[in-house]
Amino acid sequence: MKQRICILLLGCVCGMQWISAQKKFSQYESDVYVSKSGDSLLYRSLKPENVAEGKTYPLVLFLHGAGERGSDNEKQLFHGGMLFTNPVNRTQYPAFVLFPQCPEDRYWPTPLRPDGFKDGNPFPIDTEISRPLALVKELLDRTMAEYPVDPRRVYVMGLSMGGMGTFDLVCRYPDLFAAAIPICGGIHTGRLEKLVTSTKFRIYHGDSDSVVPVEFSREAYLALKKAGIEAEYIEFPGVDHGSWYPAFSQPDYFSWLFGQRKPDGGGL
Repeated sequence: MKQRICILLLGCVCGMQWISAQKKFSQYESDVYVSKSGDSLLYRSLKPENVAEGKTYPLVLFLHGAGERGSDNEKQLFHGGMLFTNPVNRTQYPAFVLFPQCPEDRYWPTPLRPDGFKDGNPFPIDTEISRPLALVKELLDRTMAEYPVDPRRVYVMGLSMGGMGTFDLVCRYPDLFAAAIPICGGIHTGRLEKLVTSTKFRIYHGDSDSVVPVEFSREAYLALKKAGIEAEYIEFPGVDHGSWYPAFSQPDYFSWLFGQRKPDGGGL
């Protein structure tokens, strides 16, 4: 009897959590992007509360981590989704926001080497863009064409696998983004050392990360500085893989992001 009651209570709690998540993210529209070739990408989107005629707005792309892959078009909002629906942020930083969801069996960046993070640099230096990330780029292009987006204020951020995807996108499209925030990510530093871009970076990582080695972000920062690219690196002592929690809590997280813009005319 007690076991049955516990199961019922657990079911009620899980149900309440699901309803709560649905309510929290109800401001995000649910949609699917279908390419000309028929490939599809699930995504959630948020628009400014009031779009003024003749005015343009920033566009933010958020790339989730490996744990939020799937087909529910919901999990990708669990980390970061509430940042943009916060009433204060909605008022102070109106923007178009995209949260695409990577399929369960795919990755934002090209898959890592089979030996993973064990030895040496696990990131490929010269590969084709992954299909999910190519679809993300198509979705970005369509959003910029259909909505009043300020092309000087397009931003990308991501955590873990999404942090790796953030680095990857900037390397592939160096003239697109005004700012990038990779959190506990990584990339082959050889790609950064030859990168020419006006994109400003703010990198976060926990020094006790047991999933993605902190050395990846440290080395990425040094490579960016070597290339003459404006970058900041913020490391959290004693923090494991969830460094997005203290990162999102930084008092200037949004003010720094939305304060960046590409030079007039784009490019450098």
